[in-house]
Amino acid sequence: MTQAPRPTSKPIGPYERLQAEVHEWDPRTADVAKRVAELVQEQRPDLTVEHIGSTAVPGLPGKGIVDLSIETDPADIPAVVAMLYELGFGPQPGPDPWPPTRPMPVGSLELDGQHYRIHLHVQPRGGDYRRDIAFRDALRNDPELRRQYEGLKRGITDAGPVEGLRYTHSKTAWILQVYRRLGFAPPPIAPPATIGIIGGGQLGRMLALAARDLGYRIVILDPDPAAPAGALADRVEVGSYDDVGAALRMAEGCSVITYELEHVGPAVIAALDDRRRPIRPGPYPLKLTADRLAERRFVEANEGRVAAWRAVSSHADVLEAAAELGYPVRLKAARGGYDGRSQVRLEGTAGIGEVDGRFGWPSLLEQELDFEAELSVVVVRNVDGISRTFPVARNRHDHGILVETVVPAGIPDEVAQAAANLAESLATSMGLVGTLTVELFLLRDGSLVVNELAPRVHNSGHWSIEGAVTSQFEQHLRAICGLPLGSVEMRAPAVAMVNLLGEGAPRPAHPMGIYEALEVPDAHVHLYDKASVFERRKMGHVTALGASSDEALSRAREAAGHIAWGE
Repeated sequence: MTQAPRPTSKPIGPYERLQAEVHEWDPRTADVAKRVAELVQEQRPDLTVEHIGSTAVPGLPGKGIVDLSIETDPADIPAVVAMLYELGFGPQPGPDPWPPTRPMPVGSLELDGQHYRIHLHVQPRGGDYRRDIAFRDALRNDPELRRQYEGLKRGITDAGPVEGLRYTHSKTAWILQVYRRLGFAPPPIAPPATIGIIGGGQLGRMLALAARDLGYRIVILDPDPAAPAGALADRVEVGSYDDVGAALRMAEGCSVITYELEHVGPAVIAALDDRRRPIRPGPYPLKLTADRLAERRFVEANEGRVAAWRAVSSHADVLEAAAELGYPVRLKAARGGYDGRSQVRLEGTAGIGEVDGRFGWPSLLEQELDFEAELSVVVVRNVDGISRTFPVARNRHDHGILVETVVPAGIPDEVAQAAANLAESLATSMGLVGTLTVELFLLRDGSLVVNELAPRVHNSGHWSIEGAVTSQFEQHLRAICGLPLGSVEMRAPAVAMVNLLGEGAPRPAHPMGIYEALEVPDAHVHLYDKASVFERRKMGHVTALGASSDEALSRAREAAGHIAWGE
């Protein structure tokens, strides 16, 4: 229920997107549903409008939105949507709308002086229509189920209104348990199904290695025909990350699609999001984290903290915002860039003219923080909404590139728990299925600030291959394929990872010193099979186990120090 929106001559009025809060059940919502059904059937007598969701269950509190559903043939969906728009419905607002293959037009209806918001799901035949009706009927017929659902809803909003997507996805685990009891659980994607991976770099390679161990087939999309993951793939589709045709060819025969990088063209994601197979961790996490400005708004909307920042669109904006934030500041491209690329540190006004427009507008200007430690936490969330969080890692970067990771992080238990809780909350708010890595700054007062989000396996989680019962790569595959998550317990008291970075001029890669590196106790070498080496290129990594963080890091450094790249 909402305040009156602007007047309209159509029977369905405009929609207003609000934060989620729980209201008592309003019996007039049934009258709203009936009236909308009448309006639809006046235009299309062949369509049935079902009232679903919480407002369809007498006595059940909820957001007060009237959820409705229509099932039709997939080819008929555009015509149904056009008819709904003629009645006054409009496209779904917000950051994560349903795709055109299963859209959700929205609107409002005035009744007794109140305006009720409406979601009208247009489902392809064979979709979720019958499941949603079965869930509604189970709630209507089972008082104990209603009581549990009411308690869940009130618990999510007991501290006040929350962001709408967070409210929705916080209910996932419970709702999917009910779906399973009703016989609507999606089956797991079992081997030898084919997994499509967008990106064939070292992360794709290590995903492919874990997938091979589980018996899956692999297809890669990468612009480089000699990409590191290519040697492990059944097929490599050569194409850029904004090549829609190449992406569709890659997807042929795949049961699920995942990605190892955020910089994927929006048109590619739109083309792949056709309900023929899931994209996981999801289109929304990908769109969100590809834009640093959107990412920071998301974190702040979901009770996370980021460094003070401004969106800037000109040289003058940078001058004004830097004066407000205080030097030093960092100017970062809103899109693109990683490992310290596409950003610059500004200590005063003198350097601003040199970077004017260098990264494109708008860009992000961010206050530089005085921190005690760089941390990261990797959380994996499965299709049932269940999460497992790896131990927090302490990281060291050099000019934006990760060089060392140590676990445990050597931080107070309450800080580690706060980092894990934050990561799980952000993953839930995204509706993510798969891996989310949250890079954090630990400030000197003990508080945590989010630096970056990555909806994928991550360099700072490489320690888990030898250091955890289940590696981040296997865990990610379990999640996206609907399999049970594994243990994240450590296999040793401490683990360290050191990245192997290239040096010197570009040349063919000839690794040396492997024998000596493997003489180091409990050290493990991972090379990425890159054909050429150049300055600061990630060529591999070394992990080492130890009885303490100092011992593990000393071993990893010693092993890494033996490896060089011949001329």
